[in-house]
Amino acid sequence: MTSNENPETKNKESQSGVPGFKEWAIVCDSIARGETSLIFRKGGIAEGREGFQFKYQRFFLFPTHFHGQIERTRLSPDRDVRPQQDTAPISVFVEVEFTTWLQDFNLLRPLEPLHVMQASVLEERFHYDQPEGLYLAFVRAYRVLPRWILPLRPAYGGCRSWLTLPDAPPELQTEAVLSDEEQGRRRLLVTETLA
Repeated sequence: MTSNENPETKNKESQSGVPGFKEWAIVCDSIARGETSLIFRKGGIAEGREGFQFKYQRFFLFPTHFHGQIERTRLSPDRDVRPQQDTAPISVFVEVEFTTWLQDFNLLRPLEPLHVMQASVLEERFHYDQPEGLYLAFVRAYRVLPRWILPLRPAYGGCRSWLTLPDAPPELQTEAVLSDEEQGRRRLLVTETLA
């Protein structure tokens, strides 16, 4: 994807609308700043019979908010992201380079430089429900320019990871958050850790 390309043009998985992935607003901000390259998921109660899956390779991050979100990360409290009134600002588009089901919690420690989550939060998710483990996705992130401001709708609620968003405005452009060199360095760290 280049900085001149509308992200929707590469997203062939969805025929009507584009995929959105619900993620904590503070994590979305961290991905946009280049601090986070990993997304973790166990699955919500509304994921369906199949459970959670990274079913799209390219998607927009849909920021979610809850009280105390910042305390569940390793970030300073002054980095907290405040919710927008009745809107969701979409500022990050990601491409999943690879995913895996992580069954050894100890492998997360060497990956701490690539995310901002508290270890206790990931451990809680890891042990939640059976089987024990976490889905991990290594992503390439792109800033969305300008930010895409969506009005909040009831359809965006609920304990599920995936949403169908409206078609992206044609004027949206993207810009890679990390250089190719840094993306490659991080990819190597993850693949060597998980090997």
